Amino acid sequence: MMLSRSMMGIMMCLLMSLLLCVAEENEEGVQSVHFILRNELPEPVELYFEAEGERIRQDKIDANGGQLVINAFPGHIFSYEYGKEVHFVGVQDGSEGEVFQVLLANKDEVLVRCSVVDEEDDEPLNIVVRPSWSPRGASRFLELVRIGYFNGVALNRVVPKFLTQFGISPNHEQRHEYGNKNLPDDPPAGIKFEPGMLSYAGGGPDTRTTEVFVVMPDTEQSQLNYFGINPWETPFGYVPDVEDSPVARWHAYGDMPPWGEGPDSSKIYEQDGYEYLEREFPELDYLGTCVIVQNHEFGVDEL
Repeated sequence: MMLSRSMMGIMMCLLMSLLLCVAEENEEGVQSVHFILRNELPEPVELYFEAEGERIRQDKIDANGGQLVINAFPGHIFSYEYGKEVHFVGVQDGSEGEVFQVLLANKDEVLVRCSVVDEEDDEPLNIVVRPSWSPRGASRFLELVRIGYFNGVALNRVVPKFLTQFGISPNHEQRHEYGNKNLPDDPPAGIKFEPGMLSYAGGGPDTRTTEVFVVMPDTEQSQLNYFGINPWETPFGYVPDVEDSPVARWHAYGDMPPWGEGPDSSKIYEQDGYEYLEREFPELDYLGTCVIVQNHEFGVDEL
């Protein structure tokens, strides 16, 4: 019997569904989870399910932010090959709902380097991103770097001994597109805030989008203890030696209204937001170009 092309297509879809998904509930009544795998490596990888006595191919995950979502059960182990080694990831026992996992092989850091628009200071800003601290937050930050979202971004809230906040893109379309893409909060990883650490600003649970802050040098311990009380404040990276970095030299207009006389973030989101900044805050500092920097083990110049 010959199968029509449409019938063959349906059968292929069913086969892929069997490979990529498992039942929503196993024999013990344990619910499956959505296992989200984000590949932050510079090469695509093939994902395998480690079954008893065999490896079952699942799918390819594209490089530089490629993502795959599969159904899996707590205790399931998966593997992928990178750098001539096999690396393993899995769903921990007791997991529920969604589990977000970043693939970085044996690494746990990604370096982002930003130039700073300052005629008298050509030192770049280095940001070390740690996906294990806040996987969704770290991956969103790297995604924004890759699309040039932070290029030319204003450092619109600089408050000494407190924080510097940025993340409202000079590109009007980008800032509104990503401003509506809320991220679920990452579970706290137990990382205590210190000067130089980066986290997202937010206005409630699951409200992280693009605005992030850097904890300023000489922030008092009482304030450091307060950071992280809100569920959206999970560190996703840090500025090394922040007290000697450009962060310590950025011009401060003070906090935003109503707490200070600095730039009003709501006005920056308007069509002429950056004209407003240039007109009202001429000494404001800006980032130049941000890139993901070479990792010698990756063997590439930029990811």
